[in-house]
Amino acid sequence: MSEPAFERVLLKLSGEALMGDREYGQAPERIAAVARAVGEVVETGVEMAIVVGGGNILRGTQEAARGMDRATADYAGMLATVLNALTVQDALEQLGVFTRVMSAIDVSEVAEPYIRRRAIRHLEKGRVVIFAAGTGNPFFTTDTAAALRGAEIGAELVLKATKVDGVYTADPKKDASATRYTKLSFDEAMGQNLGIMDATAFALCRDQKLPIKVFSIFKHGALKRVVMGEDEGTLVYA
Repeated sequence: MSEPAFERVLLKLSGEALMGDREYGQAPERIAAVARAVGEVVETGVEMAIVVGGGNILRGTQEAARGMDRATADYAGMLATVLNALTVQDALEQLGVFTRVMSAIDVSEVAEPYIRRRAIRHLEKGRVVIFAAGTGNPFFTTDTAAALRGAEIGAELVLKATKVDGVYTADPKKDASATRYTKLSFDEAMGQNLGIMDATAFALCRDQKLPIKVFSIFKHGALKRVVMGEDEGTLVYA
């Protein structure tokens, strides 16, 4: 069996990835599938952290657009990520995967406070660390939280889980001739305005020389193939 290509990675898991074909909420079968994929990676010995979003429950920018105060909406969104983190934790532990949920806001009854050194120690012990509540600040997305936590814990790669299996030259649903990029530099991605992550998150990854891998979480076995270094998704690199 070949060795994994990475020792420590961070998976950015959007709320939408947890709701499957539903319009909102959580899909138990989808969450179970994600947990199995993560479990397969943990079995290879790779240390894995996860940043979860909350868009399947509440998205701050959407609520702000409806008239809710933006900061308040973002804090509500952070609480939504805690709900998702606990659900993912439960699914993983049912598979025998040891986990810790660490939150950027204080919810001490259900999660540890985020402390960088403690998070790294959990990873070294083989636990999957699930980061909830974004950065703990309004006006920042969970993309930015993924870039920040990835840099803090010394991850070698940020895995951007999406519904498509990489970055394409055009929308593959609209253009049959669209082709998938195997890899792109940060400058190329910015020059083509591909919108891989929000600008703050993307700039942080670029400055820290932290590569991003865009792949489909819905594609069976894709997560494991990425960490094994196989041709899966699109790599954005410094």
